[in-house]
Amino acid sequence: MFGLEMTTIYLLVPLASLAGAILSGLFCRVIGRRSAHTITIGGVTISFLLSAFVVLPDVMAGNIFNGTVYTWGVSGGIPMEVGFLIDSLTVMMMVVVTFVSLMVHIYTIGYMHEDPGYQRFFSYISLFTFAMLMLVMSNNFLQLFFGWEAVGLVSYLLIGFWYTRESAIFANLKAFLVNRVGDFGFLLGIAAIYMTYGTLDYAAVFAIAPSQAQQTITIMAGVDWNLVTVICILLFIGAMGKSAQFPLHVWLPDSMEGPTPISALIHAATMVTAGIFMVARMSPLYELSETALSVVLVIGSITALFMAFLGMVQNDIKRVVAYSTLSQLGYMTVALGASAYSAAIFHLMTHAFFKALLFLGAGSVIIAMHHEQDMRKMGGLKKYMPWTYWTAVIGSLALAGIPPFAGFFSKDAIIEAVHLSNLPGSSFAYFAVMTGVFITAFYSFRLLFMTFHGKPRMDDHTREHLKESPFVVVFPLVMLAIPSILAGGLYIEPMLFGKFFGNAISVAPQHDVVGELGRGWHGIGQFMVHGVMAAPFWLAVGGIVTAAIFYLKKPELPEWFASRFSSLHTLLMNKYYLDEVYQAVFAGGSRALGRFLWKTGDVRLIDGLMVNGSARVVGWISSVIRHVQTGYVYHYAFAMIIGLFVLITFYLHA
Repeated sequence: MFGLEMTTIYLLVPLASLAGAILSGLFCRVIGRRSAHTITIGGVTISFLLSAFVVLPDVMAGNIFNGTVYTWGVSGGIPMEVGFLIDSLTVMMMVVVTFVSLMVHIYTIGYMHEDPGYQRFFSYISLFTFAMLMLVMSNNFLQLFFGWEAVGLVSYLLIGFWYTRESAIFANLKAFLVNRVGDFGFLLGIAAIYMTYGTLDYAAVFAIAPSQAQQTITIMAGVDWNLVTVICILLFIGAMGKSAQFPLHVWLPDSMEGPTPISALIHAATMVTAGIFMVARMSPLYELSETALSVVLVIGSITALFMAFLGMVQNDIKRVVAYSTLSQLGYMTVALGASAYSAAIFHLMTHAFFKALLFLGAGSVIIAMHHEQDMRKMGGLKKYMPWTYWTAVIGSLALAGIPPFAGFFSKDAIIEAVHLSNLPGSSFAYFAVMTGVFITAFYSFRLLFMTFHGKPRMDDHTREHLKESPFVVVFPLVMLAIPSILAGGLYIEPMLFGKFFGNAISVAPQHDVVGELGRGWHGIGQFMVHGVMAAPFWLAVGGIVTAAIFYLKKPELPEWFASRFSSLHTLLMNKYYLDEVYQAVFAGGSRALGRFLWKTGDVRLIDGLMVNGSARVVGWISSVIRHVQTGYVYHYAFAMIIGLFVLITFYLHA
């Protein structure tokens, strides 16, 4: 069924982006700025066109590929392979990643045109796309880990792209270290999989796992743990780092120190969705452990609710969108925990479009404001930037979950699925996602109203030079606005209630909340009618109205609330003081341990005892022996007689 032609196409999808990255990165001084963006955009365009118009139709026709493309070594019986699993879950991720990446590449031409690192930036984002494609296309845990670490490495380079800024260097180091915590758990999970099943191939692991679902392991004396539960939780720790789930979320808001295009790419379609994709891909394992599912459900609930609260008080336009990303990732994780994997992936897709739109819209505003990001210094931009404004309205409506925009369908599906779940923690999860609807609508339209409505609050010089962004910036906004409107209605039926995912996702009958939800499915029209009459819609409307009252009708109210509830406001402004705790306990503790090891191990033990101590011993022995060397012959004769006497005595006794 598959010949060389399709295998070659699969290889071309990631390699086209890699080729662009290599050419732009290694030959940036030779090829120039125009050639750099032409080559990288050309590579990503090839990746997108092949994914959307060759691979997607082929997979939808029933052609699934799972095989090894290249074996580059065998170590200890572990084959190290480049292998692809091309099914409906993979191809959906391929299309979303390449489309959003293509829009970001085009947008970057306008956003970064004055930056001296122009070619380097294009090389990085193209390399980032390659890494993400290798991750989603993998058919084994080794390649998954390669892609996993590669997106982490490139994100480090991109967050710290402006390396002359101290804040950017701190942010990329923070992201790198926090992700290492999650990746350590992820690596342990992969090691446990190989130890248990003797293979790193997805299909083989999924085939063996049900027969060993009751196997236990003793981690602490007297306590037996279900091995599948341990594996799933370890893998999820990796997802907590990559997808910024509480308490490993602290790196994501600080990653706003990177240029806006990479904020859109990292937070919309690539790095942060890697953890969501991984758990969905591992659904055959997670379905064997209700304990692991409950852990995923509760962690996602905490993230969805408490990160949304933080979005309400932020004044940096990019950080509002960043906390929105955290909250929406929490929604996806809640869906995974409720076994609504298809709903999580559906929301991942719609979120990729409208969140990339909002990030790039924020970047368009930042360009017009001469790189000012404080919303308190904006206002009234609607008449100056109509294209940016209306695309931001579409993104905000989609994020708030207003029908018929894409976010309405995916978010409502998650809420309904969680409501049907009976897993431990589902009641708290339902409360969290319902409360999050109101808060999401509030902070989304708070951003819109503070930025585009009301009186202009910028200085005169900035106001005089306000204008719409160039076409190369506006075009990606329009292209992302289209699926932000249409994607939900077009794909809810095939993705949730149809056969789109097929066997790519496994759900146990007792956990099939999406299937139960599908029994009440009678078309998009009825779903929308039901949605308009349900509580989530009115909570979203309430959030929008509240934002309008606070920031349009009575702009003095936010200040009054901040002073009236100063303790709560301070808590939110300081992000629950988690950064301070981590700095004091982990960063401070590491530095204290380092100082102890330096003073005790290096200064006292190595330098003091071993290096300087040995020198002192030699010096002492020399000072003693020096007294023997007097230069008198009778002293030496006396020493010889004493020595001869000792030797004779020893010989006679022996």
